[in-house]
Amino acid sequence: MIAAITSCTNTSNPSVMVAAGLLAKNAVERGLSVHHYVKTSLAPGSRVVTDYLNSAGLMEPLEKLGFFLVGYGCTTCIGNSGPLASPEVEAAVMKENLSVVAVLSGNRNFESRIHPLVKASYLGSPPLVVAYALAGTVHIDLTKDPIGHTRDGKPVMLSELWPSQEEVNAVVQQCVKQEMFKREYSRIFEGDEHWKKMSSPTGPIFQWEESSTYVKEPPYFEDFGPEPPVLGDVDGARVLAVLGDSVTTDHISPAGAIPVDSPAGKYLIAHGVERIDFNSYGARRGNHEVMARGTFGNIRLRNKLVEREGYWTRHFPDGSESTIFEASERYRTEAVPLIVIAGKEYGSGSSRDWAAKGPLLLGVRAVIAESFERIHRSNLVGMGILPLQFAPGENAQTLGLTGQERYTIRGLEGIKPGQDFQVEAAGDDGGVKRFTTRARVDNETEVGYLHQGGILPLVLRELIAKD
Repeated sequence: MIAAITSCTNTSNPSVMVAAGLLAKNAVERGLSVHHYVKTSLAPGSRVVTDYLNSAGLMEPLEKLGFFLVGYGCTTCIGNSGPLASPEVEAAVMKENLSVVAVLSGNRNFESRIHPLVKASYLGSPPLVVAYALAGTVHIDLTKDPIGHTRDGKPVMLSELWPSQEEVNAVVQQCVKQEMFKREYSRIFEGDEHWKKMSSPTGPIFQWEESSTYVKEPPYFEDFGPEPPVLGDVDGARVLAVLGDSVTTDHISPAGAIPVDSPAGKYLIAHGVERIDFNSYGARRGNHEVMARGTFGNIRLRNKLVEREGYWTRHFPDGSESTIFEASERYRTEAVPLIVIAGKEYGSGSSRDWAAKGPLLLGVRAVIAESFERIHRSNLVGMGILPLQFAPGENAQTLGLTGQERYTIRGLEGIKPGQDFQVEAAGDDGGVKRFTTRARVDNETEVGYLHQGGILPLVLRELIAKD
């Protein structure tokens, strides 16, 4: 459904970009075209790419196959792929619940990131993106099956279209010039007419615009004092989500499209934003109201507290089902702290700070997992969230934890690096299970972050002390 030559990684390599253009040229000469249901796009990371593609006469064949320039920078790989090829295509995918795919030349393909209706995404070089766009399917062996047919019905193999390394090198040598880089990067900060017309307030303090749905003053310093509060115990916490293995930062804090019916979508509609102007979570990261509502908002998230995929959970003790954001708000009014339970490699994928900021804003005090991705563990501590690791060989399933219990973790005020903590899980029936976890607070600096309430309050207190 999507074939995208994107700005990540590959478009800084003239060889593969020229190869994509030559493949497109050879395909057009044979009379091949891209299927109507495949959405194509070209989004290099630099204007130099279009300079040398134009110089080589390769933009025209790329455009004839639908690979028009859509911009420079992050597009499909950050979830800015826009709608599919047509409303009819989208309707068919939804009606039949089809498993459709994307092929892109980026470096991220996590669940639901590329497009909400695309269930799988494959990473490939720019010429392979063109090849699969021509094929219109991934159910093909490109070494044996025809990639398409000529106007008179003769099969065409990919090997007939693929340029040789000598052809690619010749174009690169002739068309990729040093002057292109000098010219484009000498004016990189100029911007277009729209950028130049924007007003730019000055002064020592940023003037927050209340009506903005993109940038809002974040709440990290509400009730801030010169001295950090006492690091309190986690007492009677409820579980916001019980998750499995390999939960990525894209599951925790999506970067792609904002669903209309999601809490974030409803917030934008309530603030007068039309669906066509939703943009993406990635573009709205300056608005904590959107990002908090999008936390655990991936439509493919599998929370074991509920039967369906997506941003759903159950509130306890009554067991009512709601969105994760709505449940967190209800727990907040009840003054109930929250935890998350997970499996192996929690927080894998992109090192996204919002995957730690979002849970903090939802009221999450601790995450208990079998293991943590290295950077995400550090980000959790940096936001004042305690990462706890199950003992080897133990997890929620082996311990018989359902996520319906109330959890208590004591002794946090005197926490030491790598300290073991006993967790109490009390069922509503009066039964209590106890198990040992290890605090993945790995050094004294991180202990300091927890006592300060995170790295942001720590830095601000240090600045105040210097003054």
